[in-house]
Amino acid sequence: MENARISQWLILLVCALLLLISEASYVPITIVQNAVAKGAVCLDGSPPAYHFDRGFGSGINNWLVAFEGGGWCNNVTTCLARKTNRLGSSKQMAKLIAFSGILNNREMFNPDFYNWNRIKVRYCDGSSFTGDVEAVNPVTKLHFRGGRIFNAVMEDLLAKGMKNARNAIISGCSAGGLTSVLHCDRFRALLPRGARVKCLSDAGYFINGKDVLGEQHIEQYFSQVVATHGSARNLPQSCTSRLSPRLCFFPQYLVSRITTPIFFVNAAYDSWQIKNILAPGVADPEGHWHSCKLDINNCSPDQLDLMQGFRTEFLRAITVLGNSSSKGMFIDSCYAHCQTEMQETWLRSDSPELKKTTIAKAVADWFYERRPFHQIDCPYPCNPTCHNRVFDPQDDHPGKNVTAKGTSDASATKPNFPKLTNKAQWIELVCISRGISGLLLTLVLLNKMK
Repeated sequence: MENARISQWLILLVCALLLLISEASYVPITIVQNAVAKGAVCLDGSPPAYHFDRGFGSGINNWLVAFEGGGWCNNVTTCLARKTNRLGSSKQMAKLIAFSGILNNREMFNPDFYNWNRIKVRYCDGSSFTGDVEAVNPVTKLHFRGGRIFNAVMEDLLAKGMKNARNAIISGCSAGGLTSVLHCDRFRALLPRGARVKCLSDAGYFINGKDVLGEQHIEQYFSQVVATHGSARNLPQSCTSRLSPRLCFFPQYLVSRITTPIFFVNAAYDSWQIKNILAPGVADPEGHWHSCKLDINNCSPDQLDLMQGFRTEFLRAITVLGNSSSKGMFIDSCYAHCQTEMQETWLRSDSPELKKTTIAKAVADWFYERRPFHQIDCPYPCNPTCHNRVFDPQDDHPGKNVTAKGTSDASATKPNFPKLTNKAQWIELVCISRGISGLLLTLVLLNKMK
């Protein structure tokens, strides 16, 4: 009996040590039950949710609110498809998700924000938190209430201490990165006047570009999103007072009017935009771009030329930011999508760099006004520090053009069972099982993951 107890303590000690060297932590879900009474619900009518890791020490009054990505739904059919998974229902969300990168709670992995209050707002409305349609179709029972979700979550966080914030950031990746743009000034208005409040958009600078056939497929798509969700009322009035609401879904038409400081982390060859704006399935019915979109190393010279043209178009669209120190940018030449919430691209020994500066350093220096950062990388393939995405073949086929794939969301598609995709998850599994054989197996697996 005594030997068994010593063995259990030994396993727990080893687990604790392994968790200390892992690159992610796990944070439980918070369901905002009182949001239902306000009509602030997911597509299926379930309450919204977020994950909250409380700040400590000097970061106790600092807040980082990150919005999850996951594409959009542009009509009843595509919204119904999301209604039964985590992108449309909090009932299907994982109860634990990994916090890494800018959400990491360890100083060595996230030196400037590790002890802040860090929140990941789950995405279940399909409109970058802009929708607000009162009527609910009795047949589909779809709720288009993303704008209300934003308000309800903010109210909940303000009540939990965010109203006393001294420093605050609204951020997000992909569709969440667009959320941080569309709600940037609104977020600022919620917080104390004397607080330092800024916005960070990761892979959220979607451009109104033409596809390989010369068509503006993405403009039509965003127009359908705005119409389906009734988004116009929640888009920045500084844009809708001048332009059609469908255009106000594109950052290039509104960032010059954003008054709150904002920083953009984006790849000039954003893999989602290459796959869905430059070469969507509707413009490539024969699948000539299939292999190229999965891995940029497979692209032909002609395809690379078109991608260089897309980069030129992207840089032209982002020049509206100007050179103001309040508006920063880290535009690398990687084939990537979402870089702030993955440890390997946020801050690690081999992370992407511009001017010998990591994304973590650039964002922190800009936020704390240590120095401005306004860097654009040279053309592909000039940057040897890039982490270029290589997609699984199933991630690209007709019917999956504008999808949730490609975001850095760490939650699983099934509730309660996170995907075992990094070291921390394997360690967690073993620590729960507390088995010697399981621990040995995991050590072998961790060695293979290096």
